[in-house]
Amino acid sequence: MSTPTSFHGRPAAVVPCLLAMAAALLHGCATPDIPAAQLPQPFAWVQMGADGQAMARAAVAGSCPAITIDGNARPMSLRAPAGTAPLRPSASAPDGKAANFPLAVCEATLPAGARDARIGDQPLPLPKAAPRRILVLGDSGCRMKRGAPFQDCNDPLAWPFASIAAMAARFSPDLVIHVGDYHYRENPCPPGNAGCSGSPWGYGWDSWQADFFAPAAPLLARAPWVFLRGNHEECRRAGQGWFRFLDPHPYRADRSCDDPAHDAGADHTEPYALPLDETTQLIVFDSARAGMRPLSSADARFGVYRRQMQKVAALAARPGMGTTVFASHHPVLAFHPEPGDPRPTGNLALQSVLASLHGQAYYPSGIQLALHGHAHSFQALSFASPHPATIVSGNGGDNVDEALPDPLPPGLVPAPGTRIAGIAHHLRFGFLVMERGPEPAAPWTFTSHDGDGNRLVGCVQDGRALRCDRAGRVAP
Repeated sequence: MSTPTSFHGRPAAVVPCLLAMAAALLHGCATPDIPAAQLPQPFAWVQMGADGQAMARAAVAGSCPAITIDGNARPMSLRAPAGTAPLRPSASAPDGKAANFPLAVCEATLPAGARDARIGDQPLPLPKAAPRRILVLGDSGCRMKRGAPFQDCNDPLAWPFASIAAMAARFSPDLVIHVGDYHYRENPCPPGNAGCSGSPWGYGWDSWQADFFAPAAPLLARAPWVFLRGNHEECRRAGQGWFRFLDPHPYRADRSCDDPAHDAGADHTEPYALPLDETTQLIVFDSARAGMRPLSSADARFGVYRRQMQKVAALAARPGMGTTVFASHHPVLAFHPEPGDPRPTGNLALQSVLASLHGQAYYPSGIQLALHGHAHSFQALSFASPHPATIVSGNGGDNVDEALPDPLPPGLVPAPGTRIAGIAHHLRFGFLVMERGPEPAAPWTFTSHDGDGNRLVGCVQDGRALRCDRAGRVAP
């Protein structure tokens, strides 16, 4: 594994200070011990929802500010008030603390074609009708979880999300897709552990700020985002913050993760399609509660996911879509290595649901490409069997996974019925750039970069296949 040793020529030790100053200037973030009322205002971003609807969001201390769109000011609506959410003990934090959210969350829809939008003096990044450069990353938070090695959150080399986000912003993306798992600081740092000493923990704003909003600030200021939900954002974990800040649907008490009685509904949100241009669409699927094991037909999740996958098939069948990209946190047809397991597979839970609808084809025919996280690595798979190409970009900052066997053992495939034509994979921290030229019917290209921006793997889409310029593992 290799991590960046410098940041634009500056010594690594300087990185945290530079990033903290940039974040404070861009989005008003501050260290967790500063009261919310003293935070510079506002902390704002733009995100995309169903059918390309753009939404401005802001986390503020006090009342909602006005937003000015093309010179016309109007008040933002309150999405979620400040307050302390009910305690939600989880398997990883059974003796946890209630999540404190000292900032209210406000929102406003942005009309298509808006040329300028700002909150106070802060300009907001506006969506493009046909984004040509899309940045993909995921699994970005710093791991502080009982029962697993604690990550050195205070070391920008051990947890490089801030430098990755700053470097990614220099690529000037038109859109950012985060494939899930933003929040990892679930348990307090053990006494004497200098690597995470002083870090906030739990599911409140202080942890969300430290794990995501502060380090992501330069990239949040650069482009609108599409947020996928990961298993770390299910109701038993950081779901309360997910629904306050990032979920694209309206905020409701029964879909807030505050009351366990509503978890069955709140842990599943409906898939939706987002047009990327006239011939490309992204289908966003919430797989937060999928788990890893096959689901029986008696499992309530099986019925929910089966119905939602039928909706995915209907969305994928929309006429005129030359490329439909299916995006979920859990990888269906890529590998998720577990320690000590020499024969990893894809996600057995989603495979069991999809097989009930499409057999060993798994996906409906209208899907050409799948994007995922969850596996903390980069993988690009192309199949000799009739399956969509799959890319995993889950190397955004959390501890990387076990390495895949290299070469792959004979017969090792992510799912029965699949045959791999080629695979490129590596364990370096970084991000993916998905790009398309302006000419009609130009193919999408996919380039994996490390945290310093160096190109590691390049692939070109060819229907449901990928042609990659480096096959096999990228050496550390």
